[in-house]
Amino acid sequence: MFGLGGTELAVLFLIILLVFGPSQIPKMARGLGQALREFRKAQREIGDELNREDPPPSKPPDNKPIQ
Repeated sequence: MFGLGGTELAVLFLIILLVFGPSQIPKMARGLGQALREFRKAQREIGDELNREDPPPSKPPDNKPIQ
């Protein structure tokens, strides 16, 4: 995962714990989860919009005189 081993991840988590405190970590994780969810939703909507088939062009009306 990003070229980090177990020791590096443990040290990184310990630094984050010391800087932000144990009460802020769940709030940060929740915010990160919501941001990822919104990003994936927008990504899916854009993909659906790009993959949607356009309706075939309508045929122009015939302008023949009625006899």
